[in-house]
Amino acid sequence: MLVLLSNQGDPLTFVVLGTRFSEGNPQGSEGYDGQFAYQIARHPLSAAPYLDIPAYRYQRIFYPLLARLLAFGQTALIPWTLLLINVMAIGAGTWATEQLLLDLRVSRWHALTYGLYGGQLLSLRTDLNEPLAQAWVQLAILAWLKKRPFLMVVAFSLAALTKETTLIFYFGFWILDFGLTTKPTIQNLKSKIKNLTPLVPFLFYQIILWQWLGNHGVGSGGAGATSFSLVPLGGWLETAWLNLSAFFLISLIVVPMSILPALAGGWLSLRRLWQGEWHPYVVCLLLNSIILLCLPNSTFREPAAMARLSQGLVVSMLLYGGLTKSWRVLRYSSLWIFSGALLINGVA
Repeated sequence: MLVLLSNQGDPLTFVVLGTRFSEGNPQGSEGYDGQFAYQIARHPLSAAPYLDIPAYRYQRIFYPLLARLLAFGQTALIPWTLLLINVMAIGAGTWATEQLLLDLRVSRWHALTYGLYGGQLLSLRTDLNEPLAQAWVQLAILAWLKKRPFLMVVAFSLAALTKETTLIFYFGFWILDFGLTTKPTIQNLKSKIKNLTPLVPFLFYQIILWQWLGNHGVGSGGAGATSFSLVPLGGWLETAWLNLSAFFLISLIVVPMSILPALAGGWLSLRRLWQGEWHPYVVCLLLNSIILLCLPNSTFREPAAMARLSQGLVVSMLLYGGLTKSWRVLRYSSLWIFSGALLINGVA
Protein backbone atom coordinates (compact mmCIF):
# COMPACT_ATOMS: atom_id res chain seq x y z
CA MET A 1 0.00 0.00 0.00
CA LEU A 2 2.81 2.42 0.87
CA VAL A 3 4.52 1.67 -2.45
CA LEU A 4 1.31 2.49 -4.33
CA LEU A 5 0.71 5.68 -2.36
CA SER A 6 4.25 6.90 -2.92
CA ASN A 7 3.90 6.28 -6.67
CA GLN A 8 0.55 7.94 -7.32
CA GLY A 9 -1.26 4.61 -7.21
CA ASP A 10 0.50 3.31 -10.31
CA PRO A 11 0.66 -0.53 -10.26
CA LEU A 12 3.33 -0.44 -12.99
CA THR A 13 5.72 0.52 -10.20
CA PHE A 14 5.69 -3.12 -9.16
CA VAL A 15 6.64 -4.28 -12.66
CA VAL A 16 9.95 -2.34 -12.60
CA LEU A 17 10.16 -1.91 -16.36
CA GLY A 18 13.53 -1.32 -17.98
CA THR A 19 13.84 0.54 -21.25
CA ARG A 20 16.50 -1.90 -22.44
CA PHE A 21 13.81 -4.49 -23.07
CA SER A 22 10.53 -2.56 -23.12
CA GLU A 23 11.83 -0.05 -25.69
CA GLY A 24 14.63 -2.08 -27.25
CA ASN A 25 17.27 0.44 -26.15
CA PRO A 26 20.63 -1.35 -25.62
CA GLN A 27 21.83 1.56 -23.46
CA GLY A 28 18.61 1.81 -21.48
CA SER A 29 17.78 0.85 -17.92
CA GLU A 30 17.77 -2.85 -17.08
CA GLY A 31 14.65 -3.10 -14.93
CA TYR A 32 13.94 -6.29 -13.01
CA ASP A 33 12.67 -9.79 -13.73
CA GLY A 34 9.01 -9.03 -13.09
CA GLN A 35 8.92 -7.08 -16.34
CA PHE A 36 9.18 -10.34 -18.27
CA ALA A 37 6.05 -11.80 -16.69
CA TYR A 38 4.30 -8.52 -17.48
CA GLN A 39 5.36 -8.62 -21.14
CA ILE A 40 4.27 -12.25 -21.55
CA ALA A 41 0.91 -11.36 -19.99
CA ARG A 42 0.54 -8.49 -22.47
CA HIS A 43 1.78 -10.43 -25.51
CA PRO A 44 1.26 -14.15 -24.83
CA LEU A 45 2.48 -15.23 -28.27
CA SER A 46 4.72 -12.34 -29.27
CA ALA A 47 6.67 -11.25 -26.18
CA ALA A 48 10.05 -12.56 -27.38
CA PRO A 49 11.38 -9.11 -28.46
CA TYR A 50 10.77 -7.85 -24.91
CA LEU A 51 12.58 -10.73 -23.16
CA ASP A 52 16.26 -11.28 -22.45
CA ILE A 53 16.19 -15.06 -23.05
CA PRO A 54 12.75 -15.91 -24.49
CA ALA A 55 12.66 -19.68 -23.86
CA TYR A 56 13.91 -19.23 -20.28
CA ARG A 57 11.23 -16.64 -19.50
CA TYR A 58 8.42 -18.33 -21.41
CA GLN A 59 8.85 -21.58 -19.47
CA ARG A 60 7.41 -19.74 -16.44
CA ILE A 61 4.12 -19.37 -18.21
CA PHE A 62 1.42 -19.93 -15.62
CA TYR A 63 1.77 -16.70 -13.62
CA PRO A 64 1.53 -14.29 -16.60
CA LEU A 65 -1.24 -16.29 -18.28
CA LEU A 66 -3.27 -16.33 -15.06
CA ALA A 67 -2.78 -12.57 -14.75
CA ARG A 68 -4.02 -12.08 -18.31
CA LEU A 69 -7.00 -14.35 -17.69
CA LEU A 70 -8.01 -12.46 -14.55
CA ALA A 71 -7.60 -9.18 -16.42
CA PHE A 72 -9.93 -10.46 -19.18
CA GLY A 73 -7.21 -9.56 -21.67
CA GLN A 74 -7.34 -5.87 -20.71
CA THR A 75 -3.75 -4.57 -20.79
CA ALA A 76 -4.45 -1.80 -18.30
CA LEU A 77 -5.59 -4.32 -15.68
CA ILE A 78 -2.63 -6.69 -15.97
CA PRO A 79 -0.37 -4.80 -13.48
CA TRP A 80 -3.18 -5.05 -10.96
CA THR A 81 -3.81 -8.76 -11.51
CA LEU A 82 -0.09 -9.56 -11.26
CA LEU A 83 -0.07 -7.86 -7.87
CA LEU A 84 -3.35 -9.43 -6.74
CA ILE A 85 -2.18 -12.94 -7.60
CA ASN A 86 0.96 -12.59 -5.50
CA VAL A 87 -0.92 -11.17 -2.53
CA MET A 88 -3.34 -14.09 -2.64
CA ALA A 89 -0.52 -16.59 -3.25
CA ILE A 90 1.41 -15.46 -0.17
CA GLY A 91 -1.78 -15.76 1.86
CA ALA A 92 -2.54 -19.23 0.49
CA GLY A 93 1.03 -20.43 0.94
CA THR A 94 1.13 -19.15 4.52
CA TRP A 95 -2.18 -20.88 5.28
CA ALA A 96 -0.95 -24.17 3.80
CA THR A 97 2.29 -23.90 5.77
CA GLU A 98 0.27 -23.30 8.93
CA GLN A 99 -1.71 -26.49 8.27
CA LEU A 100 1.49 -28.48 7.72
CA LEU A 101 2.97 -27.19 10.96
CA LEU A 102 -0.21 -27.96 12.89
CA ASP A 103 -0.08 -31.52 11.56
CA LEU A 104 3.46 -31.71 13.00
CA ARG A 105 2.08 -30.40 16.31
CA VAL A 106 4.15 -27.25 16.51
CA SER A 107 3.00 -23.66 16.79
CA ARG A 108 1.14 -22.28 13.79
CA TRP A 109 2.85 -18.94 14.36
CA HIS A 110 6.02 -20.26 12.73
CA ALA A 111 4.16 -19.97 9.42
CA LEU A 112 4.76 -16.22 9.68
CA THR A 113 8.39 -16.92 8.80
CA TYR A 114 7.10 -18.12 5.43
CA GLY A 115 4.74 -15.19 4.87
CA LEU A 116 7.10 -12.43 6.05
CA TYR A 117 10.33 -13.80 4.58
CA GLY A 118 12.23 -11.10 2.69
CA GLY A 119 12.31 -13.15 -0.51
CA GLN A 120 8.50 -13.25 -0.48
CA LEU A 121 8.20 -9.51 0.07
CA LEU A 122 10.75 -8.77 -2.62
CA SER A 123 8.86 -11.00 -5.05
CA LEU A 124 5.62 -9.23 -4.18
CA ARG A 125 7.27 -5.83 -4.67
CA THR A 126 8.59 -6.76 -8.13
CA ASP A 127 5.85 -8.99 -9.62
CA LEU A 128 7.90 -12.20 -9.59
CA ASN A 129 6.80 -15.81 -10.02
CA GLU A 130 8.07 -17.10 -6.66
CA PRO A 131 5.02 -16.49 -4.40
CA LEU A 132 2.64 -18.36 -6.70
CA ALA A 133 5.15 -21.13 -7.46
CA GLN A 134 5.90 -21.80 -3.78
CA ALA A 135 2.22 -21.60 -2.88
CA TRP A 136 1.53 -24.45 -5.33
CA VAL A 137 4.30 -26.46 -3.66
CA GLN A 138 2.81 -25.89 -0.20
CA LEU A 139 -0.61 -26.94 -1.47
CA ALA A 140 0.91 -30.02 -3.15
CA ILE A 141 2.55 -31.08 0.12
CA LEU A 142 -0.73 -30.51 1.94
CA ALA A 143 -2.53 -32.68 -0.65
CA TRP A 144 0.11 -35.38 -0.10
CA LEU A 145 -0.51 -35.17 3.63
CA LYS A 146 -4.27 -35.49 3.13
CA LYS A 147 -3.74 -38.44 0.76
CA ARG A 148 -5.20 -36.69 -2.27
CA PRO A 149 -2.82 -37.78 -5.02
CA PHE A 150 -4.72 -36.15 -7.89
CA LEU A 151 -4.59 -32.73 -6.25
CA MET A 152 -0.92 -33.26 -5.44
CA VAL A 153 -0.14 -34.03 -9.08
CA VAL A 154 -2.06 -30.96 -10.27
CA ALA A 155 -0.38 -28.66 -7.75
CA PHE A 156 3.14 -29.92 -8.50
CA SER A 157 2.47 -29.64 -12.24
CA LEU A 158 1.32 -26.03 -11.93
CA ALA A 159 4.25 -25.23 -9.65
CA ALA A 160 6.70 -26.46 -12.31
CA LEU A 161 4.97 -24.37 -14.98
CA THR A 162 5.17 -21.33 -12.69
CA LYS A 163 8.86 -21.74 -11.85
CA GLU A 164 11.04 -24.71 -12.67
CA THR A 165 13.02 -24.61 -9.41
CA THR A 166 9.98 -26.00 -7.56
CA LEU A 167 10.84 -29.37 -9.11
CA ILE A 168 13.36 -29.70 -6.27
CA PHE A 169 10.45 -30.38 -3.92
CA TYR A 170 8.78 -32.73 -6.36
CA PHE A 171 11.94 -34.82 -6.68
CA GLY A 172 12.32 -34.82 -2.90
CA PHE A 173 8.94 -36.52 -2.61
CA TRP A 174 9.38 -38.72 -5.67
CA ILE A 175 12.77 -40.07 -4.60
CA LEU A 176 11.64 -41.04 -1.12
CA ASP A 177 7.98 -41.83 -1.46
CA PHE A 178 8.45 -44.52 -4.07
CA GLY A 179 10.98 -47.15 -3.23
CA LEU A 180 14.10 -46.09 -1.33
CA THR A 181 13.14 -47.87 1.84
CA THR A 182 11.77 -51.00 0.20
CA LYS A 183 13.22 -53.74 -1.94
CA PRO A 184 13.15 -52.97 -5.68
CA THR A 185 10.21 -54.74 -7.28
CA ILE A 186 8.25 -54.45 -10.51
CA GLN A 187 5.42 -52.88 -8.52
CA ASN A 188 7.76 -50.24 -7.07
CA LEU A 189 9.11 -49.50 -10.54
CA LYS A 190 5.58 -49.07 -11.87
CA SER A 191 4.82 -46.72 -8.99
CA LYS A 192 7.89 -44.62 -9.74
CA ILE A 193 6.95 -44.35 -13.41
CA LYS A 194 3.34 -43.54 -12.57
CA ASN A 195 4.37 -40.83 -10.16
CA LEU A 196 6.41 -39.04 -12.80
CA THR A 197 3.07 -37.63 -13.97
CA PRO A 198 3.73 -34.05 -12.75
CA LEU A 199 6.76 -33.94 -15.05
CA VAL A 200 4.71 -34.64 -18.17
CA PRO A 201 3.22 -31.13 -18.68
CA PHE A 202 6.59 -29.52 -17.95
CA LEU A 203 8.52 -31.74 -20.37
CA PHE A 204 5.83 -31.42 -23.05
CA TYR A 205 5.98 -27.65 -22.74
CA GLN A 206 9.78 -27.74 -23.05
CA ILE A 207 9.34 -29.53 -26.39
CA ILE A 208 6.93 -26.81 -27.48
CA LEU A 209 9.47 -24.13 -26.51
CA TRP A 210 12.18 -25.92 -28.49
CA GLN A 211 10.01 -26.11 -31.60
CA TRP A 212 8.75 -22.55 -31.21
CA LEU A 213 11.77 -20.61 -29.94
CA GLY A 214 14.63 -22.92 -30.92
CA ASN A 215 15.69 -23.79 -27.38
CA HIS A 216 14.46 -25.33 -24.14
CA GLY A 217 13.91 -23.08 -21.17
CA VAL A 218 15.94 -24.76 -18.42
CA GLY A 219 19.07 -22.80 -17.50
CA SER A 220 20.98 -21.12 -14.70
CA GLY A 221 19.45 -17.68 -15.18
CA GLY A 222 18.63 -14.86 -17.56
CA ALA A 223 20.98 -12.66 -19.55
CA GLY A 224 24.52 -12.68 -18.15
CA ALA A 225 23.99 -15.83 -16.08
CA THR A 226 26.98 -18.07 -15.40
CA SER A 227 26.92 -21.86 -15.01
CA PHE A 228 26.13 -23.78 -11.85
CA SER A 229 29.18 -24.61 -9.77
CA LEU A 230 30.18 -28.27 -9.43
CA VAL A 231 32.04 -27.32 -6.25
CA PRO A 232 29.83 -26.29 -3.30
CA LEU A 233 30.18 -22.54 -2.67
CA GLY A 234 32.39 -22.23 -5.76
CA GLY A 235 30.11 -19.54 -7.17
CA TRP A 236 30.38 -17.53 -3.96
CA LEU A 237 34.16 -17.85 -3.72
CA GLU A 238 34.52 -16.85 -7.37
CA THR A 239 33.24 -13.41 -6.40
CA ALA A 240 36.32 -12.94 -4.18
CA TRP A 241 38.53 -13.64 -7.19
CA LEU A 242 36.65 -11.13 -9.35
CA ASN A 243 36.21 -8.32 -6.79
CA LEU A 244 37.35 -8.72 -3.19
CA SER A 245 35.55 -5.66 -1.80
CA ALA A 246 32.28 -6.68 -3.46
CA PHE A 247 32.76 -10.18 -2.07
CA PHE A 248 32.87 -8.90 1.51
CA LEU A 249 29.85 -6.64 1.04
CA ILE A 250 27.79 -9.39 -0.57
CA SER A 251 28.87 -11.89 2.08
CA LEU A 252 27.44 -9.69 4.83
CA ILE A 253 24.03 -10.56 3.42
CA VAL A 254 24.29 -13.97 1.78
CA VAL A 255 26.33 -15.71 4.49
CA PRO A 256 23.77 -15.36 7.33
CA MET A 257 20.73 -15.45 5.03
CA SER A 258 21.65 -18.36 2.75
CA ILE A 259 25.09 -19.95 3.14
CA LEU A 260 25.12 -20.77 6.85
CA PRO A 261 21.52 -22.08 6.82
CA ALA A 262 22.30 -24.20 3.74
CA LEU A 263 25.38 -25.69 5.41
CA ALA A 264 23.34 -26.37 8.54
CA GLY A 265 20.52 -27.83 6.46
CA GLY A 266 22.89 -30.15 4.62
CA TRP A 267 24.43 -31.38 7.87
CA LEU A 268 21.12 -31.85 9.70
CA SER A 269 19.46 -33.70 6.83
CA LEU A 270 22.44 -35.99 6.17
CA ARG A 271 22.62 -36.85 9.86
CA ARG A 272 18.91 -37.72 9.97
CA LEU A 273 19.15 -39.84 6.83
CA TRP A 274 22.18 -41.65 8.26
CA GLN A 275 20.14 -42.38 11.37
CA GLY A 276 17.47 -43.96 9.19
CA GLU A 277 14.83 -41.22 9.33
CA TRP A 278 13.75 -41.28 5.69
CA HIS A 279 11.08 -38.62 5.28
CA PRO A 280 10.28 -36.33 2.33
CA TYR A 281 10.84 -33.24 4.49
CA VAL A 282 14.38 -34.39 5.28
CA VAL A 283 15.16 -35.16 1.64
CA CYS A 284 13.75 -31.80 0.51
CA LEU A 285 15.98 -30.03 3.02
CA LEU A 286 19.02 -31.86 1.68
CA LEU A 287 18.20 -31.14 -1.98
CA ASN A 288 17.46 -27.45 -1.35
CA SER A 289 20.69 -27.10 0.64
CA ILE A 290 22.78 -28.71 -2.10
CA ILE A 291 21.25 -26.65 -4.91
CA LEU A 292 21.70 -23.41 -3.01
CA LEU A 293 25.37 -24.12 -2.26
CA CYS A 294 26.01 -24.86 -5.95
CA LEU A 295 24.33 -21.76 -7.37
CA PRO A 296 26.26 -19.86 -10.06
CA ASN A 297 28.43 -16.85 -9.40
CA SER A 298 25.96 -14.61 -11.21
CA THR A 299 23.35 -15.50 -8.58
CA PHE A 300 25.66 -15.14 -5.58
CA ARG A 301 26.56 -11.66 -6.84
CA GLU A 302 22.93 -10.55 -6.46
CA PRO A 303 21.63 -10.70 -2.86
CA ALA A 304 18.05 -10.16 -4.07
CA ALA A 305 18.31 -13.27 -6.27
CA MET A 306 19.76 -15.20 -3.34
CA ALA A 307 16.82 -14.12 -1.20
CA ARG A 308 14.38 -15.41 -3.82
CA LEU A 309 16.17 -18.72 -4.36
CA SER A 310 16.57 -19.34 -0.63
CA GLN A 311 12.81 -19.54 -0.23
CA GLY A 312 12.84 -23.32 -0.74
CA LEU A 313 15.43 -23.62 2.01
CA VAL A 314 13.24 -21.55 4.36
CA VAL A 315 10.26 -23.83 3.75
CA SER A 316 12.34 -27.00 4.09
CA MET A 317 13.90 -25.82 7.34
CA LEU A 318 10.50 -25.00 8.83
CA LEU A 319 9.12 -28.42 7.94
CA TYR A 320 12.26 -30.15 9.18
CA GLY A 321 12.09 -28.23 12.46
CA GLY A 322 8.47 -29.25 12.89
CA LEU A 323 9.14 -32.88 11.99
CA THR A 324 12.01 -33.24 14.46
CA LYS A 325 10.42 -30.99 17.10
CA SER A 326 13.60 -28.93 17.08
CA TRP A 327 12.64 -25.69 18.77
CA ARG A 328 16.14 -24.38 18.09
CA VAL A 329 15.69 -24.82 14.32
CA LEU A 330 12.25 -23.20 14.42
CA ARG A 331 13.44 -20.24 16.49
CA TYR A 332 16.50 -19.63 14.33
CA SER A 333 14.28 -19.89 11.25
CA SER A 334 12.28 -16.91 12.50
CA LEU A 335 15.37 -14.76 11.96
CA TRP A 336 14.66 -14.98 8.22
CA ILE A 337 11.88 -12.46 8.78
CA PHE A 338 14.54 -9.78 9.17
CA SER A 339 15.75 -10.46 5.62
CA GLY A 340 13.05 -8.00 4.59
CA ALA A 341 15.70 -5.35 5.24
CA LEU A 342 16.99 -6.25 1.76
CA LEU A 343 14.21 -4.08 0.39
CA ILE A 344 15.64 -0.91 1.90
CA ASN A 345 18.41 -0.50 -0.64
CA GLY A 346 16.79 -2.60 -3.37
CA VAL A 347 14.12 -1.89 -5.90
CA ALA A 348 11.66 -0.81 -3.19
